[in-house]
Amino acid sequence: MTNRKARYLLLLIVVTAAFAAGVWTRFTLKRPSSGESSTVPTPRASDPALWARSIDKVKEDRGETGNVAIEIPAELRHYDKRRWFLATQVAEVKKFKLQPAQDFVDLAAMIQRGEMVSLPAVTDTYILFGVGARVDGDAFTRYVANQNLPLNDEGGLRDAYARLESAHAKLQKEISDLQAQAQSHFAAVKNRTDTKQGELESEITARQQELKSNDEDKAMLNEYYGQYYGQSSGSPGSEPKLLRDYDSLQALAKDFGGRSFNLDDSSDRQALKVYLLSSLRPQALKILEEIAKRYRDKFDRPLPVSSLIRPEQYQHALRRVNRYAVLIDTPPHSTGLAFDIDYRYMSIAEQNFVMNELARMKDEGRIEVIRERGANYHVFAFIDGQRPSDDLVTASLDEAGPLLKQPVKQTNDADQAQSQQTSARAETKSRAVKNTRPNSKATRKTSKAKLKKHR
Repeated sequence: MTNRKARYLLLLIVVTAAFAAGVWTRFTLKRPSSGESSTVPTPRASDPALWARSIDKVKEDRGETGNVAIEIPAELRHYDKRRWFLATQVAEVKKFKLQPAQDFVDLAAMIQRGEMVSLPAVTDTYILFGVGARVDGDAFTRYVANQNLPLNDEGGLRDAYARLESAHAKLQKEISDLQAQAQSHFAAVKNRTDTKQGELESEITARQQELKSNDEDKAMLNEYYGQYYGQSSGSPGSEPKLLRDYDSLQALAKDFGGRSFNLDDSSDRQALKVYLLSSLRPQALKILEEIAKRYRDKFDRPLPVSSLIRPEQYQHALRRVNRYAVLIDTPPHSTGLAFDIDYRYMSIAEQNFVMNELARMKDEGRIEVIRERGANYHVFAFIDGQRPSDDLVTASLDEAGPLLKQPVKQTNDADQAQSQQTSARAETKSRAVKNTRPNSKATRKTSKAKLKKHR
């Protein structure tokens, strides 16, 4: 009996230990990044060996020991009035009358004009760690008034009209056939509640909805391509703007950084989108390179950068998987002045170092910055190294949108450390940052105004 109890006791100990190990593993895993993806896309690096070494360096186990605590500077926290953070970035756009990128076509044009600088996938000091990981190989479109407009050349436009007209004729015939069947069946059974009668009427309704959608698509083509379809090209410049946009994108695709992309090929379109997203304005690149160099010099690792420019079109798509991708009329990433640093693999010492560097730059008036809960530092560079005036920021509050929704509970490691280390932070050097700002009712520009501007 004693031996049986001993065996039961031993079994209980083993099961308890296994359960504890599972719980410990679960709660010690790194949180995924809130950047474009927790995965890294296929490298486009010119030096694959450097790429592989850099990835290993980023993910390397730090083996950190000791009592180092995360100390989040005040500069990396939200303001009491959280729209102030976004309004500051909107104010910078107003200050310099910048034109944000609406879609990939806009971004391509900015690169061609030299407003954006294309970054290599990896250098000695930083690596693009997840940039463009959420792009697809779908055809390029124009993003206007919150809708995607088809982008075609002349041949593609003819094909689009032909497909719509063919589908229209097919749907009309199907509806006519179904209506005839329904009338015949009703005449035979004279019971509108009959199961088959109901099924036929449901099918008719579904086809009518498809026909309505088809007609709306054709109406949109007519609206944006006008009467160009079926006519000669006429005088230079007489083509609809969407045709000229396609021609411009095609020219860039034929020679982008010494590489050619086929816009008719899905994989090439996806690769081109990654190239386009690997861009920043020169002023933001200067900030990124400075932080990356200091980080590399201190820890001998490349700085992982998870997001650069994100056109509004891509921002809306990214919002489905990343709740930190804000949806206001001028998202910071659409300006080319914002980038994200991924800290999920960094040791606490590394995080503290990077945060202190970012806090110093903010104190100098060169950047706006926030530590996001999804394991990113969001950095926004000011073009002339000076923050916009408070008056201009206040005037931009309405365009900063509603307050961001925040989780009721703070559950990640850094938030727990924040509450535990209050006394330790009190001993650190205080950086004076005004965190209280006036409130204002948020409003939005109408999509109609955007549509008018595009035309």
